[in-house]
Amino acid sequence: MKDTFQNMHHGYPTETLVRFLKARDWNVQKAHKMLIDCLQWRIQNEIDSILAKPIIPTDLYRSVRDSQLVGLSGYSKEGLPVIAIGVGLSTYDKASVNYYVQSHIQMNEYRDRVVLPTATERYGRHISTCLKVLDMTGLKLSALNQIKLLTTIASIDDLNYPEKTKTYYIVNVPYIFSACWKAVKPLLQERTKRKIQVLQGCGRDELLKIMDYSSLPHFCRKEGSGSSHHSSNGTIDNCFSFDHTFHQQLYNYIKQQATHIKTGLPIKQGSVHVDFPEPDLEDTEIAKTIESEFQKLADQNGLCNSLNGLKVNSD
Repeated sequence: MKDTFQNMHHGYPTETLVRFLKARDWNVQKAHKMLIDCLQWRIQNEIDSILAKPIIPTDLYRSVRDSQLVGLSGYSKEGLPVIAIGVGLSTYDKASVNYYVQSHIQMNEYRDRVVLPTATERYGRHISTCLKVLDMTGLKLSALNQIKLLTTIASIDDLNYPEKTKTYYIVNVPYIFSACWKAVKPLLQERTKRKIQVLQGCGRDELLKIMDYSSLPHFCRKEGSGSSHHSSNGTIDNCFSFDHTFHQQLYNYIKQQATHIKTGLPIKQGSVHVDFPEPDLEDTEIAKTIESEFQKLADQNGLCNSLNGLKVNSD
């Protein structure tokens, strides 16, 4: 357990303990239990070696990237990594759930082991958090089919990677998100609410206050640009693309780690099976509320479609 904790804190044990304390509102007993549970989860699921287990063949990994839209678009003026997430257009339908969970954890671990230490060295101060820009372009009622997977991923982050995101910026917001947000916001802890900012339109003007244009996610660069898989500059600016520099570096890093560990042996195919933690009460309540709101919207939509289909017969 001591080795796993060293692999987790990356030379900053005190700061790591503070993250767990913050996540449990400074309750020492609860924070201690949370940390022990996290360490046990890491040991049982061999998280320390997950960056040596590539998703292969490459075409499968490309399919995961095409359907789980996330990437690193750059850094803020303070040096925080900017992680872009295409919430609305992620379909999670090109691979099994285990591959998506494996990919998510690998990006978390790569962020903590490579991206954040590199940012710390580059900016001359300890950087342990990131910014996330969530694009809601294309969000539809069919997203309800993904609620279980998204709740699982959120629970993994909340329980095992607490306080790693400084601020969530939500952009390109359709009506369906606004309706859900009204219902979900009261369920969030004040600490969480303070981290979330819903921006107007693509959020470009607000985000340019904290990052340079070159670090803006491609879907924030002009009004109505959206999370298209192909930006105006092809894959160069689209940080979701497997061909983007970030994903090429990440994938090559994982393959290199696998080669170091298994010299001369073929790399095994197949997903990593990770135990899914039970979501905490807040995550469960939020998931139920979103599901309920989506159902209401679906019912309203069905009613509207029914009314539109009626023909009025005049005498």
